[in-house]
Amino acid sequence: MYLSKRTQCVSYNGTSSIFTAVKYGVPQGSVLGPLLFSLYISPLGQIIRSYGIHFHCYADYTQLYVPLKADDKSQIMKLETCLYAVKKWMSENFLLLNWEKTEMLVIAPARQRHHVDQVTVTLDNCVISQSSTVKNLGVTFDSTLSFDQHIKEITKIAFYHLRNIAKIRSFLSTADAEILIHAFVSSRLDYCNASGLSGLPCESTKSLQMVQNAAARVLTRTRTFYHITPILASLHWLPVHLRSDFKVLLMTYKTVHSIAPSYMSDLITPYIPTRALRSENSGLLMVPRIKKKSAGCRAFSYRAAFLWNNLPADLRPAGSVDAFKSKLKTHFFDLAFN
Repeated sequence: MYLSKRTQCVSYNGTSSIFTAVKYGVPQGSVLGPLLFSLYISPLGQIIRSYGIHFHCYADYTQLYVPLKADDKSQIMKLETCLYAVKKWMSENFLLLNWEKTEMLVIAPARQRHHVDQVTVTLDNCVISQSSTVKNLGVTFDSTLSFDQHIKEITKIAFYHLRNIAKIRSFLSTADAEILIHAFVSSRLDYCNASGLSGLPCESTKSLQMVQNAAARVLTRTRTFYHITPILASLHWLPVHLRSDFKVLLMTYKTVHSIAPSYMSDLITPYIPTRALRSENSGLLMVPRIKKKSAGCRAFSYRAAFLWNNLPADLRPAGSVDAFKSKLKTHFFDLAFN
């Protein structure tokens, strides 16, 4: 009865139309809805792969990735052809490509921006121009991967909630205040903090650290002239830059032990020495060579291997995720406060 023999009608001012059979779709808000939708649109993957284009899908959100070179229009033409095939398939299967929510972001170093500033994609006389920033599952990406805009947005909304909590702090117990701060402030500092924030210069994440410092002062009712480091240590709060490194290393551990999504395994390579060394069984990873230090050193393939190889040898072979998390936090706590 969940997927078959469903009917619907229109009701207005107490008057209803006759019931009509529902041949397509699933009830809105249903638990199985997202899973069934993913199964329904699975042929899209075959279409996109046929054009040799990398992609990523999450529910009804699909991303296409195409490498570009200056004055090379072949990739854009391939992308336009692929989009036309996607649009055609969607039309034939009772789906609509939402042009208003279709965005294009061209990522390039600042020195090479002038080579790609005029790149556009055209489909059915509809021109998709470049966006300076795009939202990707709540994370704001910019054309140089500086994440400046994303950090500004996090800082603004985190301080907004923190000010509201500060207004009622005197009516809250410490435990209740901590719950509110974690729900409205810390959660925003931690959300997707491994995607590009790990490895950023301290100057870029300075405002995020200011948010955490202010949250610690509100929670503990500490005045501004007191040094914040002992307060963070007493709360067992890792600094912002170590929280993002913690997330990267946790993802790395899961990838090494095959409990992460399969595509993550393609981003790391175990280190195999050319001759027998003492480090052969230490579980090191190959650190890839990078061309662009500003963004390349923050890529997961590089950052994961770099951080992983710098861990103490007795920390990497932890027997479980919980054991690894516990040892890693202790290690980072010592680095930050001892």
